[in-house]
Amino acid sequence: MITLLAPGQGAQTPRMLAPWLKDPHRHRLVQNWSQRAGIDLIALGTTASKDEIARTENAQPLLVTAALLAGLPAIDALADAGQAHAAVSGHSVGELAAAALAGALDPADAVHLAAVRGRAMAAACAATTGSMAAVLGGDLQTVTEAIESAGLTVANHNGPGQVVAAGPIDAIEAFVAAPPVGTAARRLHVAGAFHSAAMQSATEVFAEAIASVPVRDADVPIVSNADGASVRNATSLRERLVEQITAPVRWDLCLETFRAADITSAICLPPAGTLAGIATRTLPSATVVRITSPRDIDRLSSTTKGRSDAAA
Repeated sequence: MITLLAPGQGAQTPRMLAPWLKDPHRHRLVQNWSQRAGIDLIALGTTASKDEIARTENAQPLLVTAALLAGLPAIDALADAGQAHAAVSGHSVGELAAAALAGALDPADAVHLAAVRGRAMAAACAATTGSMAAVLGGDLQTVTEAIESAGLTVANHNGPGQVVAAGPIDAIEAFVAAPPVGTAARRLHVAGAFHSAAMQSATEVFAEAIASVPVRDADVPIVSNADGASVRNATSLRERLVEQITAPVRWDLCLETFRAADITSAICLPPAGTLAGIATRTLPSATVVRITSPRDIDRLSSTTKGRSDAAA
């Protein structure tokens, strides 16, 4: 089983679109997506600074664009080699890219929705004083209880021994200063308390936007970051994409689904950083393939074929 993984906010890197935009067709494609999204994705992906692309309203459509530029030709390359992908998944905003790669959303609509989502979440951040902290180590139940006792929310379950808390800045700072015994905590450089009730206003804006675009049943299962379930139904997918803005990312449950399905290859889309690292640590039986440039697409079928044949 081959799955494609699309990253979420925080994974962006400067010039991440540059290798892809050398191709005239892809350049025109991103120009069209920029017009649809109301944002200059070419400038963001080639000349913008690290601080510029870290802004929520910029990072989210940029990441979805990068995932699609790599994911669409990756799917074609696998099909040409007789190695069709069996599932897709995305972390947070990456789920929009996953939906497009599964055929449930038009790619231009996915980028547009990412831009709406990013702007709405940036506005929610400006209206609140929230932040987030990564918590490493410790027993999950003990860590969860400590986070909740501090008046915070568990926003991300990224894998074994790695969760993220969200909430008011003062509560985050107090938690980081005195984390649970046996753990380490550090404040993240983010604009607000993502995946918590602080993002409720963004949910309302996004719900209106996604109601105006077609959502189809997916061609392949989308492993949902809400609960690790495999989703294909259009109505369920639309609801999950709205609800996930204030709900925790359960990437740990996605990993459980991948392990249960005995995936042979995890193809990590640009910039192929954090998710590739998590997959390498938690999916030892799978080949983890990092896609960062068109050259990686050219090598894709040979990279995945050996492991797929061994599992046959």
